[in-house]
Amino acid sequence: MHTPEHTLTTSTREGRFVVVFDTADLHVRDQEAPGLLSAEGLSTDTYFSRLGIAVVDGEDERLEAFRSRCRDRRRPVRVLPERIYHVLGPATPARPAEHSGSFTDTAELTWGLQAVRAVESGHTGAGVRVAVLDTGFDLEHPDFTDRGVTAESFIEGETAQDGHGHGTHCIGTVGGPRSREAGPGYGVAPEAEIFSGKVLGDDGSGSDTSILAGIDWALRHDCDLISMSLGADIPEVHPPYVAAGRRALEQGALIIAAAGNNARRSAGEDGFVGAPANSPFVMAVGALDSELGVADFSARTLPGRGGQVDVAAPGVDVLSSWIGDEQHRTISGTSMATPHVAGVAALLAEATGFRSRELWAEIVQEAVRLEQPSVDVGSGLSVAPPADDAG
Repeated sequence: MHTPEHTLTTSTREGRFVVVFDTADLHVRDQEAPGLLSAEGLSTDTYFSRLGIAVVDGEDERLEAFRSRCRDRRRPVRVLPERIYHVLGPATPARPAEHSGSFTDTAELTWGLQAVRAVESGHTGAGVRVAVLDTGFDLEHPDFTDRGVTAESFIEGETAQDGHGHGTHCIGTVGGPRSREAGPGYGVAPEAEIFSGKVLGDDGSGSDTSILAGIDWALRHDCDLISMSLGADIPEVHPPYVAAGRRALEQGALIIAAAGNNARRSAGEDGFVGAPANSPFVMAVGALDSELGVADFSARTLPGRGGQVDVAAPGVDVLSSWIGDEQHRTISGTSMATPHVAGVAALLAEATGFRSRELWAEIVQEAVRLEQPSVDVGSGLSVAPPADDAG
């Protein structure tokens, strides 16, 4: 029996706003946007020029004057309340798994690694940079003593060390070991270069400010993939992540995010893909169980552009790394499916040399079609490239 991830509602921060200049024009992003903000007394301290997005404090009058100035300059801009986001994972361990389906954990490999065909591919993710934006990472984890993890905190007053566990679990699935003496290997891309951006605090929550700072940081470090197992249960597409996803693709990176855990399929509730995964420029990941069925909590595609589930991956009873003396834990959720896809993407990037939109297309094309509706699993189970693609 699995313990699904908690679904947490979202909220906004009073007096804090996200300002979005969704343009590919570098001059506008680098020069004009900061000037337009400063002209109305809006701070540029939290302005991310790579994304064309700022987070500001402001009153209605000042913001309306700013919008008017932008209209006069014919610079389209969106101003929205800053939102709060949460991890999509539990604070307590799952019960031991009792698999009876198509896959099961063995002494050598987790069922997830078997399902995505990681070992058979012959690839390890070498030369590919993956940023995991989450609650940080256990920098002293024994399974990573021989590897470097570049870590940065974007949470005020907290270090990059993971005090929650969720981020360490996700990083383990992306790039942990494929073999170990004390139990099954669990890392899809064990030689990928890992960047851990702490955008959610030890309490499991963060804001547009921290998340956008993490995306900007990942792009600054030339990360090829950005994995985000976090979300807010809002069906509307949130404009900052439309812009951020588009800018990431233009700069050679692909953002992969958890679809969300707001479904209760056993009770007839299919849920919906929340933000930031419902951006049309962010790949949304649904969760599968060990029989390759749709997880009870895994969100369904929304109608309209954006909000679709693009691919699916193992997300029920997933073993990976954890903080502290426990070291490993088994939990469930679309958060666990997402780093499986990020790991597979690293293997595909190594095999093909593809990045950005080409890599997105390759992930979708290589997915194994399932006997499940595409509104639940997208193109199907994300799998690693075959061995004959190995260099």
